[in-house]
Amino acid sequence: MQLTKILQIKSYKKIKEFLHQEHVGRIATIDADGYPQIIPMNFVFMNDVVYMHSHIRGEKLENISRNCNVGFEVDRELEFLPSYFEDPQNASLADTLYISIVIKGSASIVSDRYEKTSALNGLMQKYQPEGRYSPITPDMRVLDAVAIIKITPRTIYGKYKIGQNLSAKDRLNLAQKILKKGSPTAKSTLRIMGFEISGDEIIMTDQPTW
Repeated sequence: MQLTKILQIKSYKKIKEFLHQEHVGRIATIDADGYPQIIPMNFVFMNDVVYMHSHIRGEKLENISRNCNVGFEVDRELEFLPSYFEDPQNASLADTLYISIVIKGSASIVSDRYEKTSALNGLMQKYQPEGRYSPITPDMRVLDAVAIIKITPRTIYGKYKIGQNLSAKDRLNLAQKILKKGSPTAKSTLRIMGFEISGDEIIMTDQPTW
């Protein structure tokens, strides 16, 4: 229980920042046979709700019309930690550094044209921040050709594992191993962990807190 509390993201601001950064989330609806259907989706988190665009027909929309209770999950794998970081033989010690947000809430299909317009423009601003398009307006016919799914959260739970459960000495040791392994994400992971790299030296700048 204590470890679970350490791994929990306590800052709603950090949760929102993470959701703004990530491009793919997964919506879970319940199908006609009672099984969860999980689909990756582009999304935007704005005004404290999740918006996604969809074709006007499809199983997920049918599922929502029967049962509005849904789940939504977004995660980022920061770094795979091979088992040999801890032991040259014991494969069970392999681990992963990650950030994950899980939302449980109520889904609906947006009918208001002004809300649909706001959601679509929000999606464009997120995925095409460089602009070079004309903003969508409520009178455009495109609004009739797309469905907007809205998830109103009932609970938002975030977890992250970036070494915050380790002593300063062990965190530094782990950072050195990650840097030596040299994955494409190593330096960005170390920054998230609270380290900076100066030449061959790893400098601890902050204790990671979310």
